[in-house]
Amino acid sequence: MKRVLSFLVLCAMLCALLLSASSCGERNDTIDPALLKGEYNQELAGTTLKVYNWGEYISDGAEGSLDVNAAFEKLTGIEVVYETYDDNETMYSNLVSGANYYDILIPSDYMIERLIREERLEQVDVASLSNYQYIDDQYKNLYFDPDNAYSVPYNVGMVGLIYNTTMVEGTIDSWEALWDETYSGNILTFNNPRDAFALAQLILGQDVNTTDHADWDAAAELLKEQSPVLQDRVMDEVFNKMEGGNAALAPYYAGDYLLMKENNPDLAFVYPKEGVNIFCDSVCIPKGCQNYDAAVLYMNFLMEPEVALANAEALCYASPNTEVVSHEDYTYKDNEILYPAEEDMPKVQWFHDLDAETVEYYETLWVDVINS
Repeated sequence: MKRVLSFLVLCAMLCALLLSASSCGERNDTIDPALLKGEYNQELAGTTLKVYNWGEYISDGAEGSLDVNAAFEKLTGIEVVYETYDDNETMYSNLVSGANYYDILIPSDYMIERLIREERLEQVDVASLSNYQYIDDQYKNLYFDPDNAYSVPYNVGMVGLIYNTTMVEGTIDSWEALWDETYSGNILTFNNPRDAFALAQLILGQDVNTTDHADWDAAAELLKEQSPVLQDRVMDEVFNKMEGGNAALAPYYAGDYLLMKENNPDLAFVYPKEGVNIFCDSVCIPKGCQNYDAAVLYMNFLMEPEVALANAEALCYASPNTEVVSHEDYTYKDNEILYPAEEDMPKVQWFHDLDAETVEYYETLWVDVINS
């Protein structure tokens, strides 16, 4: 009898564990309808929306966060097919190759400027987007979309320098630290030409949008001088390397630093004195999309205050959504890295779309740099 009771108790314990595991694995895919500002229905249920976004760039249900795509699917019945890329140039190449179609893109400012110039984006009537009212005016009418005809802001931020205080002596205030032989083999840099060149250009006091070949040549030579001290050129791999204490220094986006610091409190961050790149990533609809109406609905959904708040909390980027920034429960509303006071704002430069000849020139130089 005792053996039977023990068996029954064991079964009960296993059931409890299975139920617990199942519960822990459930996605948070529901938003209280009372909190939604826009109107949503099931008229497009059964259709597909293909989204192309940066890696690790949406609240996906991890650690109890809102699974934004799953919530949209549940609300509308539209299936979201979600793909990611590492940088703007990869996104652009895949888009123009014609191998795939996409209904939603989330590129950076200068790439949006290029896509508009090349007539690769659909126009969007922002007046039809009920949640556009929550976009802060300072992020409207930006240089890359002056009439707000093709894009709606998703995230804003700046690039800075992350360093491990257990591996770096003192404080850092210059991009030149990424060339310091003291940290040879422990230095990371960007694995894309525009961001990597910008670091050298800022040190040299150049305009990051220069079209002078001599400027690009000088920046390329400086990048070649950096090659011997590098551990690696990375994009999303920076998370594992910096969180794991496997590198001392890395340039990266401010929001991502905050995520890394949660897993490694030894990390510190600075906006270097030479200046930094400021950016705005925005939601666009590419020409050739196959579900325009669903794309517009998704655009509006991403501007929902509760959705934008979930993204702001999960991604740690500065939000262009006024309802997020003013929300009493927003973790980062007073964060000095995301929202520096005017007197603490670093010198900034926006990337602009450059003419095709200049782009071809620096991309050729980049091949020489990475092979140096």
